[in-house]
Amino acid sequence: MKLSSLLVPAAAAVLVAGAALAAPGHKPGEGHSDSAYGQPGNPKQPSRVVQIVMSDAEGKMQFIPNRIEIKTGEQVKFVLRNNGELNHEIVLATLQENLKHAEEMRKNPDMEHDDPNAKRLMPKKTGEIVWKFNKPGTFDFSCLIPGHREAGMFGTIVVK
Repeated sequence: MKLSSLLVPAAAAVLVAGAALAAPGHKPGEGHSDSAYGQPGNPKQPSRVVQIVMSDAEGKMQFIPNRIEIKTGEQVKFVLRNNGELNHEIVLATLQENLKHAEEMRKNPDMEHDDPNAKRLMPKKTGEIVWKFNKPGTFDFSCLIPGHREAGMFGTIVVK
């Protein structure tokens, strides 16, 4: 048997294992398809700034604001601030994708995201997401940490 015939399957196994480790709880390419609601923005291009505050004051989990209107083709820089006492995250997606992803999060609550459409913040921390909304529709943003969406931590993006 040739050495090359052994190396190709071994290399493929390493690549598949690496992809699985890079996205715990996700299969490669699963969970964050950006075709339905947009694509990662270019931070070097102009953006409309939208501030979103994550809050859990008085036991009420919420995003402020929880409804945002955007024009088709508009690039938005979401400036995020977690004013709460708990970790929170924001995941931009379709409602269907976020509900499916929430189920996965219940099975793997320590799953963290390194995706252009998602950001997890510790209490009193800030972050940004730059996103270009290239199709009209109604989309969702949610905190998918188990129990947070169910407690009211979600919002709607309307792209016109």
